[in-house]
Amino acid sequence: MKPHFHKVPTNTGHSFSIRHDIKPNFGSIWHYHPELELHYVIKGEGVRFIGDNVSNFSSGEVLLLGENLPHTWRCNKEYFQGNADLQVEAIVMQFMPDCLGGDFLNLNEAYAIRKLYEKAKQGLLIKGNTAQRLKTLMEGAVNAGPLQRLVILLSVLELLTESDELEMITAANAFYQSNEMETVRLNNVCSYTLANYAKDISLEDIAAIANLSTTSFCRYFKLMTHKTYNDFLTEVRVSHACRALIENKLSIEIICFDSGFNNLSNFYRHFRKVKGTTPLEYKKQYLKSEVAG
Repeated sequence: MKPHFHKVPTNTGHSFSIRHDIKPNFGSIWHYHPELELHYVIKGEGVRFIGDNVSNFSSGEVLLLGENLPHTWRCNKEYFQGNADLQVEAIVMQFMPDCLGGDFLNLNEAYAIRKLYEKAKQGLLIKGNTAQRLKTLMEGAVNAGPLQRLVILLSVLELLTESDELEMITAANAFYQSNEMETVRLNNVCSYTLANYAKDISLEDIAAIANLSTTSFCRYFKLMTHKTYNDFLTEVRVSHACRALIENKLSIEIICFDSGFNNLSNFYRHFRKVKGTTPLEYKKQYLKSEVAG
């Protein structure tokens, strides 16, 4: 999808930004910026869009996004209903690749950091002990003094360069230039899809939302996202099915229809295509990992 360029507010007097957000939701604007972003979701649930990837997010997730990688976190619908007791919370660290000085990355000692920055262009999901240690460092950075902030950033980079608990999120080159009209159009498509994924959405319906003919919309969406709209819709439906599966409150048949699939055979076929496993196997794997954890 075509993202909107976002200018990260300059934090006067500091070489990089660290903030602690508590607000009703994470918004919905698909955007990118030249800063790398380390994002720790303390509270919140929904679907995240990063590059060409559609996945669920939940409390405790830590990600590193490289420069100019488009992204957005779209919270579940209950976060948009004005409930003052339901808020999201996150710590976000944003920094330019050269924030430690123009020559820093040219040092021999910084070779591993250069490699990390290249990997981060595809987005990195951070797991296990690495994620736990990063959370502690990020919490400490929020109220740290200037020098200690730099020490923490270096500690963060050292930890990430040495970790084998990093998982790539997107395909390569998932970045597209944008203009304001296309940003609005694609955000309208996303918003409509997330609000109506459980219903039948025809190509005629979604093309009308984008104010395009069906043929033009199909060509446009494939050009922008490297996938068909039906593939995108299936990924959104599967992501919601995954969340329902791990909540372990509904039968697979109910989850099938609640997620927008019209029969179990269709549900199983699409789920396996997206996740590489059956819904039941996915559920068992998750519950097993929870017990092990």
